[in-house]
Amino acid sequence: MKKSLFISLSVFSLLTLASCQTMESATTLATAIGQGAGVISGSQAESIRKSAKAVSRSAEEFTPEQEYYIGRTVGAVVLGKYPAYDQSAANEYVNVIGQTLAQASDLPAIFGGYHFLVLDSNDINAFATPSGLIFVTRGLLRCCKNEDALAAVLAHEIGHIQFRHGMEAIEKARVTEALTTLAMEGAKTVGSREVAALTETFGGTISDITGTLINKGYARSSEYAADQAAVALLRRVGYNPNGLVEMLTLMKKNLKAGGLDFAKTHPAPDDRIKEIQKKGLAYAAVPAPAPRQKRFLQALGKI
Repeated sequence: MKKSLFISLSVFSLLTLASCQTMESATTLATAIGQGAGVISGSQAESIRKSAKAVSRSAEEFTPEQEYYIGRTVGAVVLGKYPAYDQSAANEYVNVIGQTLAQASDLPAIFGGYHFLVLDSNDINAFATPSGLIFVTRGLLRCCKNEDALAAVLAHEIGHIQFRHGMEAIEKARVTEALTTLAMEGAKTVGSREVAALTETFGGTISDITGTLINKGYARSSEYAADQAAVALLRRVGYNPNGLVEMLTLMKKNLKAGGLDFAKTHPAPDDRIKEIQKKGLAYAAVPAPAPRQKRFLQALGKI
């Protein structure tokens, strides 16, 4: 009874202490007292200390440098799935539009800067890594009939970076891993040998996290927030925010039911359009000034 009560109190303290340092210090002290009193064994104390360390990692603040290297790794996984589009004019154009938007965004300066790249894929998709790498497929670019629509796509992805949606997903995964370890270590301490054998030490990898971001997508609320950020950014720069509505309308026609691209990782275009207009954006057709449309067609007309 004493043993199980001590273990329960130790786990509770891990989840409620405010800081990583306080958490690990308190746990070290508690396990030492428990061992000295003969309430827990040395292996049980080590099990609890291991749990504390896992929870501490989950609460860490990521530095800009860490975000940069995490994002680079995510980007490498994306490029392992989709090849880069080897057409300099298209990539340079997308970068000019993207950099213009990024510098006017609420997060213009990030470690390593923003970088934009077209992916050679017919899938309709786009990805934004925590480090400011933004990828957009040829399939999605075909859903853009003017520069305002292209700007809307890029502004939406910048919104994800601005709100740190990618890092939020990574942090949540790390918390889940830490809690998994707590459950596992508890099973090793008070459970059967069979349970302990089935609950191995957690070991999440960046590829697992990337798979979640690419295959499952963000929460609907995050997508709507990125759309609102895009609308605000488009207005700030001088683009027509209805470019986003027009792009979503054309995307709806091109998406395939049950597909593995945008249809799977984002809310339905109609839902996004309704949410955008519910926030006060009245639709009007987007005019295409001749010089702007000319440069758009020159760069992306054959995409």
